[in-house]
Amino acid sequence: MAQPMQGVKVVDLSRILAGPLSTMTLGDFGAEVLKIESRAGDETRGWLPPVTSDGVSTYYSAVNRNKQAIIVDFKNSDELHELRKIIDDADVLVQNFRPGVLTQFGLDYESVKETNPRLVYCSISGFGDRAGASLPGFDLLVQAVGGLMSITGEPEGTPSKVGVALVDVLAAQNATTGILLALREREQSGLGQKVDISLMTSMLAGLTNQASSTVATGESPPRLGNAHPSIAPYETFATADGVMVIAVGNNRQFSALVSELGVPELASDKRFVENLERVKHRRELKELIEEITVQDSAIRWTSRLMQAGVPAGKVNSVAEALELAVTLGLEPLVSIEDSATGRRSTQVASPINLSRSKAEYRLVPPALGEHQQTFLGTAKL
Repeated sequence: MAQPMQGVKVVDLSRILAGPLSTMTLGDFGAEVLKIESRAGDETRGWLPPVTSDGVSTYYSAVNRNKQAIIVDFKNSDELHELRKIIDDADVLVQNFRPGVLTQFGLDYESVKETNPRLVYCSISGFGDRAGASLPGFDLLVQAVGGLMSITGEPEGTPSKVGVALVDVLAAQNATTGILLALREREQSGLGQKVDISLMTSMLAGLTNQASSTVATGESPPRLGNAHPSIAPYETFATADGVMVIAVGNNRQFSALVSELGVPELASDKRFVENLERVKHRRELKELIEEITVQDSAIRWTSRLMQAGVPAGKVNSVAEALELAVTLGLEPLVSIEDSATGRRSTQVASPINLSRSKAEYRLVPPALGEHQQTFLGTAKL
């Protein structure tokens, strides 16, 4: 069965995370992705340790499967000419160079659309192409200036970053969505268009309820640690052997929680009868709950509470999270083998599950310039 993106040709001029993750998503569903690198290669090739069993950076490996790769020196007129021919035959181009850099090579949108008006051109930047064009687009920087760090961490502690490059991931998802929207519109108009994605606006949109509360009230939300600004109890709690999460979303669940904890009277306590009151008295409520939860293990509490209809879970390590996904039948891992070289790669599977058009894992992350002989010197992808 044909995949959704079969026949779509993607030129990937991006590197590090946001762009490569977006193009990998397209590749998982059938797009033909050609990764273009300098002789130095994608920076993440050198971000190690950790490495895979064959010595490849796990960072690079995470977002570069289902691609072929060539090296192009933009300053070499012959190589640049061949790249332009490849772009002229492509459906999508993704790049994350600083705004303006590609103009000197004739690889900006205005230049390439002259010879390929059907091209969907996705540009990913840190802060857009206006006043912030010269600013560096690093995930940590955007987490800081974009407000995320101000609401992450313990109230009495310092602002903290999230444990993964979340802004890049959000930007990658937005880029993929924008590309698909532009391809859909092209079916009607016959023309491509530019898709502009910035890490900053991806961050602000990703703040969702925290941003909307700021807009509505004029006040920035404080750091609450693991607590929720609008729901309680909805945070982490200490147990006899670690930490677990209790996520109560309504009065019924709260009643079930306090009954299972052996303190059903809290459900009628005026401080905790309604969610609004529970939020006001969250500290007192947490202390009362933790006096009980520290008496048993996280796994036992989780089992008891879930059986009572209360959302609860142990705080897992990444390895434990993968194991849990396996036990739930979610098939979180895939193994890819390169028939030509025998190389193998174990990867986290795509989270997108279509009932008829499944993701396919055809190619291991390519070595630098691995497909040079196949593509350089030909005008087609």
